[in-house]
Amino acid sequence: MADTNTKTLEMIFTTGGGKEVTVAVRDPKDGLTLAAVQAVMATIIAKNVFSSTSGDLVTAKEAQIRQLAITELA
Repeated sequence: MADTNTKTLEMIFTTGGGKEVTVAVRDPKDGLTLAAVQAVMATIIAKNVFSSTSGDLVTAKEAQIRQLAITELA
């Protein structure tokens, strides 16, 4: 098995009940800007795309790209 490197875009929201919800997207395109991700997060909130047991998503808290590198030992 070869070395692998994966990226995940994590968009973190606050719900009406005060909890955090993370929406993760694997393999986001290169060159994403904070402004572009914030616009998507605003759309997710406005259109109430996801439901949560602690209420609707009401605030875009933060966004980050998590990168994981795995190197197989030989």
